Amino acid sequence: MSTVSYAVSDAATMLRRDFRHLQRYPVMTINTVGLPTFMLLLFVYVFGGAMSAALGAAGGGTSYINYLVPGLLLMAVGSGCASTAVGVNSDMTEGIIARFRTMAISRASVLTGHVVGSVIRTMVSIFIVLGVALLIGFRPTAGPVEWLASIGVLAIYVLAFTWLAVALGMVAKSPEGANGSTLLFQFGPFFSSAFVSPESMPAGMRWFAEHMPFTPMIDTLRGLLLGTPIGNSAVIAAAWCVVIAVGGYLWARAAYNRDPARLGL
Repeated sequence: MSTVSYAVSDAATMLRRDFRHLQRYPVMTINTVGLPTFMLLLFVYVFGGAMSAALGAAGGGTSYINYLVPGLLLMAVGSGCASTAVGVNSDMTEGIIARFRTMAISRASVLTGHVVGSVIRTMVSIFIVLGVALLIGFRPTAGPVEWLASIGVLAIYVLAFTWLAVALGMVAKSPEGANGSTLLFQFGPFFSSAFVSPESMPAGMRWFAEHMPFTPMIDTLRGLLLGTPIGNSAVIAAAWCVVIAVGGYLWARAAYNRDPARLGL
């Protein structure tokens, strides 16, 4: 068997291990789906009337739930990152990597298993949130091509933020710290175009919302699902994803190699 084949086989083993952990720690999985679903129901049924008025003409005639869902899907990505960071940190701090050191396995397979498992879990949670949204009135105008593009865009978002979550999980001192380090992923959309248009914000906040990475990501997804203008948001979102993914990967790899005593390598 070639070196590449061994690496793929080891990564598949680590992926199975990652999914087995779901049976032991179901709360993290429930939170991944539960938080964005709760926020969806809260903003539709409790704050929906007031938020619709705030959206006003800036929404271009879009109903509030239609405007809201793309941002909530990105929030689901952030919730998935939290469980990833905690899982990686647990591996780094509980000594399991020391056992892997004595085994003939690919060094990269541990992180690869976490990343692939996280992407799969988070995409499933996104589909669940999307299903709930459709049940309560979300009505996208996307055709088959736009749906495929939307899924691809979400997968890219998930991959980029997952690598950053892996890096944060590796450098955190505890699982609690790892979870806290991902709060920006989970609640950053509040300061973007997720809930209201930046045009309704004060000047300083509007500038911040327009230039943070979540806004072009959400606007691109909103344009694909609802047919609203995308402009240069897709290019900016792609650039942010490259920066986040490459930065997260390089940071994770550096942390992986920097502390062999802690990581058991």
